[in-house]
Amino acid sequence: MRRIKSLLALVIIALLAVACAPATAAPQETVTLKIAVLPIIDTLPMYVAQQEGLFAKHGVNVEFVPVASAPERDQLVGAGQADGMVNETISVMLFNKEKVQVQAVRYALRPTENAGHFFIIASAKSGITDSQGLKGIEIGVSQGTVIEYVTERLLQAEGLTSEEIKTIAVPKIPDRMALLASGELNAGVLPDPLGALAVQQGAVIVLDDSKHPEYGFSVISFRKEIIDANPEAIKAFLAAIEEATIMLNSDSKKYTSVLSDQKLVPPPLLASYSVPPFPTAGVPTEAEWNDALAWVKEKRMLTADISYADSVNASLLP
Repeated sequence: MRRIKSLLALVIIALLAVACAPATAAPQETVTLKIAVLPIIDTLPMYVAQQEGLFAKHGVNVEFVPVASAPERDQLVGAGQADGMVNETISVMLFNKEKVQVQAVRYALRPTENAGHFFIIASAKSGITDSQGLKGIEIGVSQGTVIEYVTERLLQAEGLTSEEIKTIAVPKIPDRMALLASGELNAGVLPDPLGALAVQQGAVIVLDDSKHPEYGFSVISFRKEIIDANPEAIKAFLAAIEEATIMLNSDSKKYTSVLSDQKLVPPPLLASYSVPPFPTAGVPTEAEWNDALAWVKEKRMLTADISYADSVNASLLP
């Protein structure tokens, strides 16, 4: 009987211990971030992070949603079918013209002294070799975008007046390249690496933004709704990008297959292409924001000011 009482006492003690133990929290579900991606060199650190398992290491799932154009990208993000993207501050401003929908959280790609991002190219048949030769010449651009903005700012820096700067709408880059090659277009603006491809085909680089990194950069942006709901997931994403950037900058040749697999560089360029250095953690400055905003308002794309503080968020950087 004494033995039974002892056993009962032990059982009661065990049950009480279980009852008093703190409840174990259910494992938190890993957040999945959907990123709309264009086939542009700016996205390379994201693919490196995925290949190296860095998103998983930092505890976030990332799903890439391929898009063929900036309007398609913006449509997906605006509809909530993608959470983040690589875009530019002008795109952020247009998203936020009525209410804050997206925030830029990091530079994606930024020109450096020896690596331009956007190039003003002259057709081989034009005879144009310098910026003075572009006075009054129609330059093919996608109007109302960062490409037109960079074009005007670079030419203004070279001393051209607003009356001397002429642009013409050629929205599709393949059309721009074809018209440059045929000589039907005397000049046009192309991003890296397509600028290098045009040069390989005989065109001439007149100007690029390597001396003016304040104009030609791109950013990583997320929907504010996602940032507010999952700030730790965004921090994890950016920590992975930071690690991938360091790896990429230290040995870019290791990722040549990524350039090919993701169609970030045209096949004829793969053997000779030099991957540009990617920026470490940082966001656009208020001065950079204000200059682009002034241009957008000058073009009457916006009438009201768009708040830098509401649209650029540095608080999530590692």
